[in-house]
Amino acid sequence: MKHIFTLVLLLSVSLRANADVFAVFRDADGSTNWQYIANTSASLLILILLVVLFFLVRANLRAGRSNRALKEIKATLEDRVDRRTQVLQETAEQLRNREAYITSIVNSMPVMLIVVNEQLQVTQWNKTAEDITGRPFADVTGKNLWAAYPAITLTDEQVDSVLSSGQTLRLKHTQRGQYSFDITLYRLRDSDDTGIVILISDITKQVNAENKVAERDKLSALGELASAMAYDISLPINTIFQHVSDAREKIEATDLGPVQSLLLQEVEIVRQSAQQATAISQNLLDFARSHSNSKQVADIPAIMDQSIAQASDLFTDSDGLAFRDVEIRRSYADELPPMSCFPAELEQAFTRVLRSAYYALKAKGPEASSPPLIHVEIGQFFDSLWIKVLHKGKPLSASEQLDIFEPFFVSTSDTGAYPVEHRLSYPYFIITEHHRGHMSVTSDDQFGTCFNIQLSLV
Repeated sequence: MKHIFTLVLLLSVSLRANADVFAVFRDADGSTNWQYIANTSASLLILILLVVLFFLVRANLRAGRSNRALKEIKATLEDRVDRRTQVLQETAEQLRNREAYITSIVNSMPVMLIVVNEQLQVTQWNKTAEDITGRPFADVTGKNLWAAYPAITLTDEQVDSVLSSGQTLRLKHTQRGQYSFDITLYRLRDSDDTGIVILISDITKQVNAENKVAERDKLSALGELASAMAYDISLPINTIFQHVSDAREKIEATDLGPVQSLLLQEVEIVRQSAQQATAISQNLLDFARSHSNSKQVADIPAIMDQSIAQASDLFTDSDGLAFRDVEIRRSYADELPPMSCFPAELEQAFTRVLRSAYYALKAKGPEASSPPLIHVEIGQFFDSLWIKVLHKGKPLSASEQLDIFEPFFVSTSDTGAYPVEHRLSYPYFIITEHHRGHMSVTSDDQFGTCFNIQLSLV
């Protein structure tokens, strides 16, 4: 287009330079040849139009090439944007999936996970922590650790020591017979934010299982020892029985006058003592054979009756009170439900309690103002069975009440330990550890001594 304008400008200038613009179009006679002018003008116009058309076509081709180049660039950019968008979407989806996966792992952990920052404010709180504390994550976010979880057994010094030293701290919190927790604290590493991760594991079941295995091993060893002792005791007892029987036959076959009746009485005392020793030996054998790893459903009153019958065979004194001479007053509630237990162990525990009552009555002796009596009461209170063994024998002092349930090597009194042979550490162990029950004693001169046993039905 610039060239066309230049050509037109030159023509106009050249025409102005001539005096007569149409001199070249005149005939010899001086007349203007308009046909020639028209043809020339048309030719020039056509040429100009052709030139213009040429430049227009050329410009159009350039524009087409530019448009195609722009379209290609646009398509390339759109493709790159699409690919980049797809990559970003895939990355975002992977991040969401990874975050959801990590969140699922954290919330699926069977332990409490708590994360606090350097200011000891809660920044993470998993599902187990929500279930145990009853507080959702939204309620504790940003709160102080002890404000969010007041029951946590950690101190400021312990947390600060982990923050400052970076050393992992492991703690155990145990309430015997109730719960056991394993607490681990460690500082975050390779993170822009300084913080502490707190893991609290409920290991109550694990500890209880380990304790049960250890207890069963001890009882197995004790049963083996009892069986061996019973076997060793039975040999001399059988010999005594044989000699007593032979002596009785010889005395009866010989006329010894008035001495004969006295000798027969002495022989009978020896026979009764040997029979009592046999009962003790048999009790040891029954205990050794009664070991079981699984509980059984049994009636507590029936077990108590068996213990009373066993005590009648075991506890006698040829020179004093025999258990069979003690009045047993039973007060059993009606329709008591059976419970899951270890019957043989409970029978031994009840027998030991009855033994303690028997020796207390025997120790009071002539001082007793009433015939010897043991009152056994069994009742139900809500979801527990209560067993009470009451007697008015020799009372227990305050120090003896502290010592009676302790093992033989433990003494809580400064005035002298309670006699080992009268302690009830084994029944206490059976009731509290194997049956998750409770056992206590109260004693005074006025109301007598009462052993209280609680066994849960659930």
